Amino acid sequence: MGIILVTGGAGFIGCNLVRELVRRGERPRVLDNFFSGKRDNLAEVMDRIELVEGSIADANDARRACEGVEYILHLGAIPSVPRSVADPLASTWANVNGSLSLFLAARDAGVKRIVCASSSSVYGKNPELPKHENMLPMPVSPYAASKLSMEAYARACSEVYGMCIVCLRYFNVFGPRQDPQSQYAAVIPKFITAMSRGEKPTIFGDGEQSRDFSFVDNVISANLLALETDKPVAGEAINIACADRATLNDLVRHLNDFLGTSITPDYTDPRPGDVKHSLASIDKARDLLGYKPLVNFREGLERTVAWYLK
Repeated sequence: MGIILVTGGAGFIGCNLVRELVRRGERPRVLDNFFSGKRDNLAEVMDRIELVEGSIADANDARRACEGVEYILHLGAIPSVPRSVADPLASTWANVNGSLSLFLAARDAGVKRIVCASSSSVYGKNPELPKHENMLPMPVSPYAASKLSMEAYARACSEVYGMCIVCLRYFNVFGPRQDPQSQYAAVIPKFITAMSRGEKPTIFGDGEQSRDFSFVDNVISANLLALETDKPVAGEAINIACADRATLNDLVRHLNDFLGTSITPDYTDPRPGDVKHSLASIDKARDLLGYKPLVNFREGLERTVAWYLK
């Protein structure tokens, strides 16, 4: 397939994607500045990858990483809605300026296709369910605004430079190697860690907020399908999810089942920037990518719990 560059390859989704590429016999190049990614995530495959330490937002680093590359899986970003609320400039610089810097370096290097990690958060306050790609985005956090802006640059670069850049809108990805320790940790690793210690997880709100949780294997599959499809995907944004949803109260019930516990959560005030309900339409992913979810929520959660307990 030629050289594949994975930006943010030391992060949660990135390292799982790198491992799958290695399993398939590829020798991917990874660009990461280890701001939120971890070297430990790549330790097992370090001898089968090429590591470029640097930032997508640095034009020289981006050019160096893109040299000789045919395809890019772009996951490099500062993740987390709460983190973006606390420091919107940092999220914007990494997610918007960094993405544009990468796109221009890829253009100059003659990269054939870029598959970008976007987010369901772009739909924001739009109450319509399920979320489909023709809806009006109504972002309510700087993180969501940064991802929507990245999508706009992807579309613009596809139009004016003749590039093929496609954005995948992930819905609440979870799975092994997701960091539970960060103050901005995602809900599933945070809840597993707390409840496995017998501690009460904290729910912001009444726990009836719902999410279309997607196991990381589904996202990896979607990225590889987006690299390989012969359908016209340049400039497109495509939902990647399970087209099913669960509440946070459901999540606690499932975890109690898997852990053999009967823990009740603590409830507190809702957080600014959080969306109440999320559910994806995945018709476009099916039509353009041939995508279908490989792992449902409960099975993925059981696998994730087993990994953390191990």
